[in-house]
Amino acid sequence: MSLPAPLVALWSVRDGLLTGSGVAVYPAGCIGERNATYEVAQYAPGFLLIGDDSGGRGFLLRADDPDSAVFSSDLGDLDPADFDVVSADFASWIESLGPDAVR
Repeated sequence: MSLPAPLVALWSVRDGLLTGSGVAVYPAGCIGERNATYEVAQYAPGFLLIGDDSGGRGFLLRADDPDSAVFSSDLGDLDPADFDVVSADFASWIESLGPDAVR
């Protein structure tokens, strides 16, 4: 699976992040393990789990779309039909997280 360009661009500046409110964007070294653990390829083919809210909701991108919206889903229900759109694109979502990123 290819990695979305906006995510790779973030990793070129910082390897993941964690906000004071608990929103995490996974470091590059964790993406494969997190996607395998939650069986994303089986339940949400074409999507990539990129982070979580430290409370059971994950954040996903369409792996093959550099302009993908950011989706949110309960990590126990990775059916794309149940995904919520939290931002029109990755860059806007990262900006909305604000200056409280601590990692």
